[in-house]
Amino acid sequence: MIEIALNVLGAVSLWLAVEYCLKHQTAESLEEASLMPFADDPEVARRVEAATGKTIHAVAPEEPKPGWGNLEI
Repeated sequence: MIEIALNVLGAVSLWLAVEYCLKHQTAESLEEASLMPFADDPEVARRVEAATGKTIHAVAPEEPKPGWGNLEI
């Protein structure tokens, strides 16, 4: 019986912790966070924009500087 009570207490604690962490988030900020994995690849960002209709603020990957490419040691 105590195991069931501890399991319920653990589940309720987890739910309350998640609610507390997400308390200050808006729907817009959560939506923007869900699209962040696509922001570093402009081609994938365009495909996701076309599929979802949501704007992704893509960042082009940084180009290597001259002389910083393939270094041979």
